[in-house]
Amino acid sequence: MIDKRVKDMAALIADCPDLKDGAIILLGGFGDAGVAERLVEAICPLGLRNLTVVSNGAGGGDYGLGRLIKEGCVSKLVSTFPRSSDSKIFEDLYAAGEIELETVPQGTMAERIRAGGAGIPAFYTATAYGTLLAEGKETREFEGRQYVMERGIKADVALVHAAAGDRWGNLTYSKTARNFNPVMATAASTTLVEVRQFVDMIPPEEVITPGIFVDRMVEVGELT
Repeated sequence: MIDKRVKDMAALIADCPDLKDGAIILLGGFGDAGVAERLVEAICPLGLRNLTVVSNGAGGGDYGLGRLIKEGCVSKLVSTFPRSSDSKIFEDLYAAGEIELETVPQGTMAERIRAGGAGIPAFYTATAYGTLLAEGKETREFEGRQYVMERGIKADVALVHAAAGDRWGNLTYSKTARNFNPVMATAASTTLVEVRQFVDMIPPEEVITPGIFVDRMVEVGELT
């Protein structure tokens, strides 16, 4: 019988071969909405190094992604908006040359992840043409307009926050917490999920992420 629920966070991350030094990690969320904060906190003590983290932001404060960066686990951040009023940890490390940054337009990052999950190696977009973000990238003209080639993003691990999950791993999300999580869930070799609550079954017409993309999930309750 398929049952992707585990009893606690330790069981969620135990013996996960893709949680390793040098891994590429997708972290959902937009600001504070939809970030798998408890899952990131559980990973920090593993002491992983040389991680590449793909995230909309750079974390805030001394917790979650901010803590992962502060503890020297992250060597590269791929982000759409790395600078905010509470991302000082990242900013200081970046200014000191201790962490690499790849800035990606927000829609482009979402599409790169979606493409990676769909098995599409690259695509063309007009976004960023003629800017510093297009330097070194292939460009082509289509119907009189210039486009930049962007590569799909595939990762080792996706860390996802969802509102509810059933035993098959089907997920649904709450409002803006949906953001990057559904596309990230499809684009990693291993998808680990924290859900607010387990439910008996999510009706098929309400499933946002099908369980085939989910490896393990744990119930964390309401975030405080």
